[in-house]
Amino acid sequence: MSKVSNLQKESLVMLKETSRTFFIPISFLEPTLKKTVGSAYLCMRAIDEIEDHPELEDQAKIKLLSTIQHMLETDFNELTYLELVTPYRDFLPPVTMRLADWISVCPADIREKVMESTAIMAGGMSKWVEKNWVIQTKEDLDEYTYYVAGLVGTMLSDIWRWFDGTETDSEHAIAFGRGLQAVNMLRNYDEDFERGVTFVPDGWTREDMFNYAKANLAKADLYVKPIKNKRILMFCKVPLALAHSTLKALKSGKEKMSRVEVEGIVEQLKQEERLS
Repeated sequence: MSKVSNLQKESLVMLKETSRTFFIPISFLEPTLKKTVGSAYLCMRAIDEIEDHPELEDQAKIKLLSTIQHMLETDFNELTYLELVTPYRDFLPPVTMRLADWISVCPADIREKVMESTAIMAGGMSKWVEKNWVIQTKEDLDEYTYYVAGLVGTMLSDIWRWFDGTETDSEHAIAFGRGLQAVNMLRNYDEDFERGVTFVPDGWTREDMFNYAKANLAKADLYVKPIKNKRILMFCKVPLALAHSTLKALKSGKEKMSRVEVEGIVEQLKQEERLS
């Protein structure tokens, strides 16, 4: 088996290990898209693990993120990258150490776009580490959620366009990622508060965060409307349906949905697609 084939298999294994939730919708994509979206997600997850690391010093995060941004924007080289991250190998997870592998799995004619989006994410995250994640206004929240999630939406739109010409609205694409992130923030609201972290703007209540999530998910619903490719549509509909249901569960006082509830939602969507 070739090195590329091995890496493709390893990327799917890594995907399942790093995000079971994301692995569900990606399984609906056909092979080329599965490989492309999977590698793109792993590139961004590699960056996210640096920004989100509980033990890395902030200065180390800023150095890593800003240097990776520059490398992705200029001339990414695996050996240079390994020289950068190896001193932190006791902290960084395999998904981050192997960023070069995920880039190489991505098809050559969309790779530059994926690297560009990942570079913007790294730069934005570096900026927010410097700001100590202090979110004071809705504009701050919009900017932060753009870097950590809205960019995922725009990158997916780039991939859909590249694959079969599917066009989606860029504002709705950002809201798609932003809405999913807002639901995650609400799900981790109490846990974040206990460790002294808050992503809630000054003066906002938990209800304001619910409204923020709902407004973005409403735009995310519009994002999927023009998508005709059924596999891409299922990929988008699954996390969107789970986000809507999680929001309802949180509103009613539940911490999260059960695995059985998640499986039920996915199965219902599959049935609806068979009937349409």
